[in-house]
Amino acid sequence: MDKVNSLRAFVKVVETGSFAEAGRQLRLSRSAISKYVAELEESLGVRLLNRTTRHASPNENGQMYFERALAILSEIDAADQAVSQAQSTPSGLLRINAPMSFGTLRLGPAIAEFMERYPQIQLHLVLSDDLLDPVQSGFDVTLRIAELESSSLIARKIMPIDRAVCASPDYLTRHGTPAHPRDLRDHASLTYGLLLTGNQWKLTGADGDHWIQPVWSLCVNNAEVLRDAAIAGRGIALLPNFIADGALQSGALQTILRDYHAPPLTLYAVYPSTRHLSVKVRLFIDFLVERFGAGGRSTR
Repeated sequence: MDKVNSLRAFVKVVETGSFAEAGRQLRLSRSAISKYVAELEESLGVRLLNRTTRHASPNENGQMYFERALAILSEIDAADQAVSQAQSTPSGLLRINAPMSFGTLRLGPAIAEFMERYPQIQLHLVLSDDLLDPVQSGFDVTLRIAELESSSLIARKIMPIDRAVCASPDYLTRHGTPAHPRDLRDHASLTYGLLLTGNQWKLTGADGDHWIQPVWSLCVNNAEVLRDAAIAGRGIALLPNFIADGALQSGALQTILRDYHAPPLTLYAVYPSTRHLSVKVRLFIDFLVERFGAGGRSTR
């Protein structure tokens, strides 16, 4: 069995919903596409598609296999393209979307270094805390700090981002210092509005996990605004360390509930599952991993 061609046939059937259309796009007969998919199902010992006379759609196993197959084919195509273009100078336009705070505080110096390394790549960077659609907005790479929902996009983990519960000394003097996560219910909280968990905070300690629905006085989609409000004594905030560190080091904020920790978020590089990952996209993502990932520079 030709595994790679079988994967390509299966992916194209899922994308188009049709054996016939998959054949037209791959320039193969409908029977050839059907044979490839049948051989794939036989080798796996499971059925991947629900078929009617005019339509094909993935079942639960098929959807899971489709997402993995997309990633595999993308890596194969990227490897082929990397070898074929290894001797050429990377150039052209690279469109990037990133969160506002990470973009201004961490990505800026990295972008300058990337520009020096690859001077013929033209960068178009859009900073936004809105969850823009990478495909519809035309971005080659989108950086997300989040727990990602399932999608057809490919996500590469760049680094974890730790968080701290903190407040100003003035706030703690006026309202007291929480000793346990449940005490947060008696305090004003400053919350970030784009997490999949909503406004709930999860804190874990020796006594287990605690899910807190804080009484919030401010909910905003930018963590620098939360930091500034916390410094002004308006409440308690759960902040990424890269945003809070300066204020923590100066004493403008204090970490509280040190025996408890929030699960770290993750910085992902997200890109469309196109069959030909461009060299400049691969170079940029590899650069981010080198700069911020394991063995790279500190994110603190």
